[in-house]
Amino acid sequence: MPVDIVLFGAVVPTLLPIFALTVILYLIADKLTSRWNLDRWVWHPALFRLALFVCLFSLLGLGVYG
Repeated sequence: MPVDIVLFGAVVPTLLPIFALTVILYLIADKLTSRWNLDRWVWHPALFRLALFVCLFSLLGLGVYG
């Protein structure tokens, strides 16, 4: 079970790089959903974006710790 990662000589929690990767994946997914105009199919676009970020972060976190 990974707990800490040494990144450029500093010890950081494992979830910090996962969070950074999630932000990058979220920005790509958000750009794709706005390009395909999928916001018209959701009830609350801001809540959909938050749920998308939480789902991506959870999947990546479970991939490391699960």
